[in-house]
This record gives sequence, structure tokens and C-alpha cells, in this order.
Amino acid sequence: MSKKSQVYDSSSFHDIDLSPSEHIPRRIYQVWRGNNKFCCGGRMVCGPDAGSLYLTLFLIGCPAIAFCIKMIMIFKEENPLFDYPVLFGGLFLTILDFTFLFMTSTRDPGIIPRNSQFPEEEALSSMPSMDSPNNRTPYLKIPRMKDVIVNGHTVKVKFCETCLLYRPPRASHCSICNNCVQRFDHHCPWVGQCIGQRNYASFIGFISTSSLLCTYVFACSWLNLLRGPGTLWSVMRRDILSVILIIYCFIAIWFVGGLTVFHIYLICTNETTYENFRYRYDKMENPFNKGILGNFRELFFSKLPPAMVKFRAWTTEYDDQSIISNLRDYAGGFISSKEKFDIEMGGKHDKDGLVPARILQIMDYCDADDGLKKGDGYDPFFHATNQEPQHLQGFSTIE
Repeated sequence: MSKKSQVYDSSSFHDIDLSPSEHIPRRIYQVWRGNNKFCCGGRMVCGPDAGSLYLTLFLIGCPAIAFCIKMIMIFKEENPLFDYPVLFGGLFLTILDFTFLFMTSTRDPGIIPRNSQFPEEEALSSMPSMDSPNNRTPYLKIPRMKDVIVNGHTVKVKFCETCLLYRPPRASHCSICNNCVQRFDHHCPWVGQCIGQRNYASFIGFISTSSLLCTYVFACSWLNLLRGPGTLWSVMRRDILSVILIIYCFIAIWFVGGLTVFHIYLICTNETTYENFRYRYDKMENPFNKGILGNFRELFFSKLPPAMVKFRAWTTEYDDQSIISNLRDYAGGFISSKEKFDIEMGGKHDKDGLVPARILQIMDYCDADDGLKKGDGYDPFFHATNQEPQHLQGFSTIE
């Protein structure tokens, strides 16, 4: 019989030492289970692909710097009353573009704190498992969906098996960053970060100034050619740099300009990219739409919500490597030392060694729940709490 088809006796798990070995005081960003990268002691939050920022800086910075150098070179040859304003305008747009890029890529997009415990006991329903002999041992299943009321409309929220929480409306789990994000729009590879509730406005500023910068360099480069002495063809042969900038900006404006127009449409309808691609509001009214003016006011003139995770706060980390080791030994090598799984995505998990879903499935949840009611010690996988989740506060729940 193969290891994957072995039948495990759930009662044997009571003999495994699952108690934490030590408490380690650390800051939250040092033990965070997501795939984020942190800078400046947890003050800046980046995505796992933050290295793509170098490519973005190169694609924006090189043509912008080349344009500024070109304007400096023609100061003595042309009219300075035209050249100086054009130069300062290009510098201003370049600095503004880099500022919005930095704000978008290093700001917490709206990460929702994970739960270390399962939801309240009332949310669980018992049902027999087909894997148990004669259906004698029922497993407790958490409902995948839950209804909440938003502006008089019923909205379904989904349970995230990785973060152990019901996602608030418009939130989604990013498989790249391995976090649930408020008002998740998409994961942008050009900024190396999720785009969510707390950095969407700066993202709009970034793509808008990028479009404006491309248009500005394109137009000013054409003016430099038209102002040159002689025919247009002769000027183009002498001013190769302006020709290259015109071609580059013409190609770039189709991408970044089209992206800007698309997101302006999303703002007008108060949709996210994720919702638009899934056609979520084709057959129902959008409960978040406040009209064009109301949507713009909500995005650009409302107060930025505070971060839900204080990454610089101190916490006590349980050293759970001994727990993982004991489970691995019991499972007969079911988990190799290099295989770590993501519960929701079914792929490899992060560096903290979270227990895979298939190991959780072979545990006896009924016995674990009974043990909790009797106060039989520590259980790292199943714990009941009666507190209302922070991310769902303010929404009415339908039971």
C-alpha cells in the first residue's frame, strides 16, 4: 500500500507532542506568513516580485533622462524661453511619476490579518466524511460561503482556507503575495505589489502621470524636429535621439494610456479589475456604485483607512518546527523537508512550514473539539472563538 493511500488512525494523534517548544518575541513582519518583502524594519511592505521595480525604473527613467539631456544640449542653439520650461516640465513629471511608483510599491495595499484559529464554533456544521470507515467519524466542515448585507444588497463572502477567515466584500486572496487583500484589484508585476484599497489611488496617479509623461515627451520631441532648420527628413537624420523618443513614446502610450482609460472606466462604475473580469455585476446591481462623482470622491477625497496589520508591533511566535517534524514522522514521510503546501492554492507554501490540508483532513476534528470543551491542553489546529472578526465589522451577517 502506498503512503498516500494509507489509512491513519486519528486516535494516534493524541500521542504526538504538539506543544510549542518556546516563545520567541519578534516583530510581526519577521514572522509574517505571506510572501512579502519588508524594508526599513517593516515600515515598507513590498511584494515578492519587487525586483521588477528595476525594470520599471529603467523603462521610465532612461527615455525621460535622455529627453532632459537633449533639452540641455540645445539650450545655446534655440530659444531658452521655450527650452527651460520644457526641461523643468519633463523633470517635474518624471519625479512625480517615480513618487507615485514608490508609494504604490511600498505601501500596504490593505492586507487582512490572518487568523491563527478557526472561526467560531457556531459557524461549523457536522457532516459525515466518505473517508471514514462506515461513516462513523464525522468531520466538521466550515461553510464555504456566508451572506452579508451591503447597502441593502445580499453579498456572498467566501471562507479563505489559508488565512482562516471569511473575506470581507470585495476582498480576495492573492496567490502571489499569499495574502487576503481588501478591495483587491489585481497584482501588478510592474510595481511588484498587490493593488488594493490602500494603494489604488497612488496606482492611478502612477499610470496617469506615466501616460502624461509619454505624451509630453512625444509632443516636445516632435516640436524639436519641426523647429530644426532644413527639411523634416534632414532634421530627422541629424536628430536621431528625438526620433527614437518619438517611436518609443508612441508605442508606450498605447499600453499605459489604454490601461489608464480602462481604470478611469472602472472608477466611474466603482468596479475592480478582478470584478470586471469575472462579470460579477452583469446580472445584479453593483451595491458599491455611488455615481460617477461619488465614486471619484470616495477614491481621491476620502481618508485613507489605517493598515489592519501593524507589522512593526511585537508578537510571540510559537516554534512549530517540532510540531511539523512530529507530524512528518507519523505520516511516514508524507511531507518531505522541502515540500511545503499552500492550503488554499494547493501549491508549495512559504517558509514558515504551515501544515498541509491533507494532514489536517486525517485528524479527528470531532475529538479535537471535544478535547477543547473539556480543556484538554493545547491544540494548534482547531480552536473556537466567539469574537467578531475585525475585517467583517460593519457588515450585517445573515445566518
